[in-house]
Amino acid sequence: MQKKPVVAILDVGKTNKKLLLFDQSYQLVYEKSDRMEETVDEDGFACEDLASLTSSAVELIKSSLHLEEFEVKAINFTAYGASFVYIDGDGKTLTPLYNYLKPYPQDLQHDFYEKYGGGKAFSRCTASPVLGSLNSGMQVLRIKHEQPEIFASIAFALHLPQYLSYIFTDLAVTDITSIGCHTNLWDFTKQTYHDWVQQEGIAPVLAPIISSAHVEKINIEGQELYCGIGLHDSSSALIPYLICFKHPFVLVSTGTWSISLNPFDHVPLTDEELQKDCLCYLQFTGKPVKASRLFLGNEHEKGAERIASHYAIPADFYKSIRFDQGLSALVRERMLSKDFSSFEAVDLMELASPDLAYNILIAVLVKKQIESIDLILKHQDAENIFVDGGFSKNHVFMSMLASHYNDKKVYAAEVAQATALGAALAINDAWNPNTVGDNLINLKLYS
Repeated sequence: MQKKPVVAILDVGKTNKKLLLFDQSYQLVYEKSDRMEETVDEDGFACEDLASLTSSAVELIKSSLHLEEFEVKAINFTAYGASFVYIDGDGKTLTPLYNYLKPYPQDLQHDFYEKYGGGKAFSRCTASPVLGSLNSGMQVLRIKHEQPEIFASIAFALHLPQYLSYIFTDLAVTDITSIGCHTNLWDFTKQTYHDWVQQEGIAPVLAPIISSAHVEKINIEGQELYCGIGLHDSSSALIPYLICFKHPFVLVSTGTWSISLNPFDHVPLTDEELQKDCLCYLQFTGKPVKASRLFLGNEHEKGAERIASHYAIPADFYKSIRFDQGLSALVRERMLSKDFSSFEAVDLMELASPDLAYNILIAVLVKKQIESIDLILKHQDAENIFVDGGFSKNHVFMSMLASHYNDKKVYAAEVAQATALGAALAINDAWNPNTVGDNLINLKLYS
């Protein structure tokens, strides 16, 4: 039997680690998931288990090479941002994979922004709000100040997607999509690293920037294949849409974070937008993308767990709930009578059923999502809103969102793993003789 040529993508999220195979028409033909328990860093703060992640990455890629049906021609990676892996000259990791939610030292943060013109002016240059550890460049600065002996041993600080690639290539590089991920490193007004990177002595540990389309020829267990350098997940998820749609649109990429992306808005961020958690990413072509963020998946998970516990029902109860006009009317009454800024403020004892409770949870989340989308529609409107990821499969969420945007077309994007697909498309020319079509995305219109 002749094996089908495929590209293998390792997609590393905060919750799931997935191996995905796409054929030459970019149809998803294989998927395998792995979940790992977190560990803690030296301060007892929860973080990714870097050793387990490294071994899992190797095992997942190697397993793809032994599948009888497929011939892996190339591999690439996509991962969440705001995370650095520090390696020495021998490629040995030097620290835990610090959590981007870890509180940042206030004194260090205050002194830094004072030195470089204040938080507002600095944020306008770097197109990112002041986010503490989520500004991952600040993590490198923290290492230098708090662990100087470790910093002295660092050969390279690699963004997580590029570390995954490094495992297989031994090539230390930086990708533009990772730099653009609210790192505080990039000056969007000059399209280069911000001056502080050189002045604070961070520049020497940052690997050279190379094209997102770059591949290295590698050999794994006697099999030759091409290896990409990895991409930041939100920027990667945008690639299939930019290929398929030329008119202005907004993409809402959902998962643990809900990231609303408008690649057609190039107006510089205002102080107000920055204060409301707007920022800019960088496309794999280097162009800016205006974005707004919500920790929506995390809020959904906590809210659903609370409902399941209160009503003593299975944790996945919500998967069977469909949008109901009658319940929707009850929800509107509740939302009008009480200003729910969060689902935690909802008294479940007052609600007759888990279905009603869940509809209120989604209404609270949709209200936040609408506010987030509107922030990036002010300067460049869009006729179409595409939602991909976990919430695109949530009938209640999609129906409520479409009900609000009745002057636009709101689609659930049925694309096979857009984040991973983007990483595959980025290295198309290296392994795939076929021309990329514009039929990569199936759309379901909500009204």
